[in-house]
Amino acid sequence: MTDLTDPVRPGRPGPSAPGDSSGPRKVVEYGLLALLLWSPLPAASVGEWSLLVLELGAVLMAASYVLIEPKPALNVHLPPVLRGLRPFVWGFFGFLAFQVLPLPVGLVRVLSPAAYEFRKLYVPDFADMKLMSLSLVPSQTFREGLELAAYFLLGFLIVRTVNRGRRIRAIILVLVGSGVFQALYGLYELTTESPRLLFYQKLFSPDSVTGTFVNRNHLSGYLEMIVPLAIGLAAARMNLLTFGAKGLRERLLLWASKGVLGNVLIMVSIVIMSLGIVFSRSRSGLFVLVFVFFLFLGFSALVFSRSGPRRRWVMNFVRATFVVLTILALYIGIGSTIQRFALDDLLHEDRPLYWSNTAGMIKDFPLFGTGLGTFVSVYPAYEKRAGAEMLLVHAHNDWLEYVSELGLVGSLFLLGGVLFIVVRSYLAWRGRRDPEARGLALGGLVSLLGAGVHALTDFNLHIPANMLLFTVVLSLTLVMAYHRKT
Repeated sequence: MTDLTDPVRPGRPGPSAPGDSSGPRKVVEYGLLALLLWSPLPAASVGEWSLLVLELGAVLMAASYVLIEPKPALNVHLPPVLRGLRPFVWGFFGFLAFQVLPLPVGLVRVLSPAAYEFRKLYVPDFADMKLMSLSLVPSQTFREGLELAAYFLLGFLIVRTVNRGRRIRAIILVLVGSGVFQALYGLYELTTESPRLLFYQKLFSPDSVTGTFVNRNHLSGYLEMIVPLAIGLAAARMNLLTFGAKGLRERLLLWASKGVLGNVLIMVSIVIMSLGIVFSRSRSGLFVLVFVFFLFLGFSALVFSRSGPRRRWVMNFVRATFVVLTILALYIGIGSTIQRFALDDLLHEDRPLYWSNTAGMIKDFPLFGTGLGTFVSVYPAYEKRAGAEMLLVHAHNDWLEYVSELGLVGSLFLLGGVLFIVVRSYLAWRGRRDPEARGLALGGLVSLLGAGVHALTDFNLHIPANMLLFTVVLSLTLVMAYHRKT
């Protein structure tokens, strides 16, 4: 039977004991936890200075990893997966370099006629240009590329250093703690006359829970990725604690002696975060929350209900949690959210227009896109309404926005790499036999799928705190799916 105990790679030294951890090792281990706690606090790190903190933190941890000797042992099952992922990573960052590279005007006209014509229309000194890039705003592409590179470094560090069940659980617990704080703080601010976003005055959605996020949908997206992790952790703990138990009395004794308080606290945390989503009044958030629970129920039914009372207890926990959350939502918060689904409200939504205009951008820049991070600069040329009052910064659909900026070529590398990790994690999870590993990895998979669904109607993956969380969950899911004793 496999489990989440420390892996030992034959022929190589295992990880250092906790007492032998060097300074660089501690920087990597605790630096990641610090970034996870910090990133949502300064308005989800949307400011330039707070984003710089995240990027510098990632660089500092990467430099510390270089100094670690000996390097943490890598799970023996991961190298083939990482080799398969390598073309996506190198291809993506190579593509970004190609987007910002100055090219002869004639070559750009052949590779991306729309980029040539766009500059011809809007660049005053176009006639004097000898070189131009495929990206319409190369400085912005370079900036966004650095941000994605920071996320990649964090994902790399998780895959290379999180090789113990203790570290996996520590990361999840820190995230659960952060999610509970966001929900409770947001609920508290609803009761104050002058609500704040911790460091800032709250100017938008004063009647909704937003935590320290500016936008209620982005808080909802943040919590939606943590709730499944908490459920997976609870499922893993319950399987672990009731291992070998045959009767109700024996199961109760195990619960009483080995962590019943921890399980109760996790259950309460799930309820609090779910209430935060409900009171955020986010339509997409409410839909994804229900979707996440049904998805977890479906996967759990596939795995945990095959045989034995021990596995049925996990299903009973998931069902009970879903019923409790449904009752609470119906009783105290869902009415105001349903009002936002009203037909007259939907008719005034501009998102279908945004998506249509973004599709027009994709049609004009099909292969190489407009350049990563250039949506805000290019979209006004596609705005069909006269005298639009506000500048649209994002398309309210992460997938469409990435395709418009990266084209089919760049999207193949970026989105293909994400899909590669998800598929390989799922295939590994499906073949696992250890209930703890299955519970934890299932939480990660459901979290990623929920985030992917929400990305269809919002731009959560363009919010630094949420993108950092998505990267951590993506990398951690891969680790959890393959992590086992050899």
